[in-house]
Amino acid sequence: MAESSITDSLPSYSRSDYAEIVVVRHGETAWNAERRIQGQVDVELNEVGRKQATAVADRLSKEPKFSVIYSSDLQRAFETAQIIATKCGGLEVVKDADLRERNMGELEGLFYGEVEKTKPMSYKVLVSKNDNQELLGGGESFAQLFERCKSALLRIGKKHKGQRVVVVTHGASIETLYKWANANAKYVGKINNASITIFHLNGEDKWSLQVWGDVSHLRQNGF
Repeated sequence: MAESSITDSLPSYSRSDYAEIVVVRHGETAWNAERRIQGQVDVELNEVGRKQATAVADRLSKEPKFSVIYSSDLQRAFETAQIIATKCGGLEVVKDADLRERNMGELEGLFYGEVEKTKPMSYKVLVSKNDNQELLGGGESFAQLFERCKSALLRIGKKHKGQRVVVVTHGASIETLYKWANANAKYVGKINNASITIFHLNGEDKWSLQVWGDVSHLRQNGF
């Protein structure tokens, strides 16, 4: 899907039949920069990540108003959410553990480039097309992550019908939401730090993807 600003099609927000969910991936961490697997390890933003969070916050502050911000309780997401909240007039930030990154089990803390050699069994599960296989060492399957994130977004969307809300979460979590909204579509593109993806919830459980992985606000700020 082509990148675009929601202000191109929504100069104001007065629809009462759907909720608009603006999903933001957290800013960069040192582990992101080093290509280390974070999972649910509670890594904070680095300076680049804070600048990215400020850039996305500046953009959102110029768009139609939001009702509230929901965030993963991991600090890299929560700090991103707090920066957005401040720029958007002091919005409330609600922590939701169901928005956490995937539990990566024994892979957490390892560099992506070393996993195949050092943890071959876990690597096979990681690249498997079987969504029901749990990662070794107490990790989640992709299906478990999907159900957790789907439940959180449904809960938020139903509560805020006719409103716009921000959800700050993680890369793998956003991938599952893409799968939900586009069950028969091929997954495209990378989920960059501080990117914006937008979903609409129509009715009880019909999700549609409006914007995917928009990083125009980062390019404008030299990222």
